[in-house]
Amino acid sequence: MEFKHVLMILGVIILTLAPLIMYSGLGEDEGYFGGADGAAGDLIMEISPNYEPWFEPFWEPPSGEIESLLFALQAAIGALIIGYFFGYNKAKYDDQN
Repeated sequence: MEFKHVLMILGVIILTLAPLIMYSGLGEDEGYFGGADGAAGDLIMEISPNYEPWFEPFWEPPSGEIESLLFALQAAIGALIIGYFFGYNKAKYDDQN
């Protein structure tokens, strides 16, 4: 295993563990798992308490877990597309050289 691979693996481990250590013990009440949608909704209500949304979504997931699952699935599909793009271009580059 080359040295650059060891550095890359160490970087991934550090990036994985750093948030877990930084937010250790914090839960949803402290906003650790809060999303941008919730923060934006809170800010809008703080700025304009009489604000009413001008449309409602036509479907809402039955629970927060389903919503998280769909979000994770969307992220996984996006990662697959990006990985395929990079892999395809790397193989194309290797074939030309």
